[in-house]
Amino acid sequence: MNGAPQPAAGLGQELRELYPELEAIAAAASSPTYVVGGAVRDALLGRGRGDLDLLTTGDAAELAAALSSHPGTAHDRFGTATVELGGHRIDIARARTETYPEPGALPVVAPAADVEADLARRDFTVNAIAVPVGGEEAIDPHGGVADVGARLLRVLHPRSFADDPTRAIRAARYAARLGFGLEPETERLLRATDLATLSDDRRGAELARLAAEPTGPTGLRLLAEWGLVELRPGGAELAEAVAELLGEEPWREEAPHAEAVLVAALGPAGREEQLAAERPARPSEGYELASGRDPVELVVARALGAEWLDDYLREWRSVALEIDGDALRTAGVPEGPALGRALRAARSAALDGEATNREQQLAVALAAAGED
Repeated sequence: MNGAPQPAAGLGQELRELYPELEAIAAAASSPTYVVGGAVRDALLGRGRGDLDLLTTGDAAELAAALSSHPGTAHDRFGTATVELGGHRIDIARARTETYPEPGALPVVAPAADVEADLARRDFTVNAIAVPVGGEEAIDPHGGVADVGARLLRVLHPRSFADDPTRAIRAARYAARLGFGLEPETERLLRATDLATLSDDRRGAELARLAAEPTGPTGLRLLAEWGLVELRPGGAELAEAVAELLGEEPWREEAPHAEAVLVAALGPAGREEQLAAERPARPSEGYELASGRDPVELVVARALGAEWLDDYLREWRSVALEIDGDALRTAGVPEGPALGRALRAARSAALDGEATNREQQLAVALAAAGED
């Protein structure tokens, strides 16, 4: 698939080819059930298989139980359930309406009688398209198919971002991932969004979802361009560099991806700039500078130019001594500062190639222990 928009006609057949488990779902469903959201949008875009979200007018947990003897978690408040089928996770939700008691608050949820009522609560028209399981034609009351073709994000109503400001962060996520632009009125509404009405936890969770994606740095740059977040100086470029580092050795999986990208883009700045400015002359100096630092601080410092940290990760931190505290105590070094000083001296000598065997390391350690 090349990402070119596909015609809506025959969309049901396209979905059944992408998601063969829809045959079993159609057989198990006792109430009208639909494929919704990203699966439909991505099928229209020719992006291939993604996450499968189902909408049912019946009971989500009941459908999950009919599909598997080991259904996943059910959330009664939101009428949702998960199930694994054919090795794939499927999210099922009961059709519902949502009302927001105040801006940024979690919604009050009530069952909806039909699919159209549920689609009306969604974030963007491109995610408000449904296809009946076993059917062919898209249910598209908000013109989402046309907006997919035009690669536009359009909200369903003027209070969309005020009710749920996380939608503004999701807009950045979709725009970055899919290469979509903003419909003009949607852009006007988005730029007026107040992310401060969200709790810290909800805002942080949504930003982390954005930062975790391969296009997360682009999404954060968009949020800054829209005036919704403030990047640290050079934050956009730094986030890109951090994301690239975490995809390469020796930094792959060294730090939590989303957290590192967010710190690089938004701050707060820690000691990484100071660390990046260091130029250790010997491995032992580099080890002392880097040892015990937070992994996020290390990867951001490396992105700022501390190339010597590659050696720290590849070699220096894994250097093992042939002596330990027990050996030093046996040799007469008492517990206390002298013991720690002795081990540090032996490690430094080993790192710098000055004590390559047990005898040499012990001699260095005992000499250091005797120093006042």
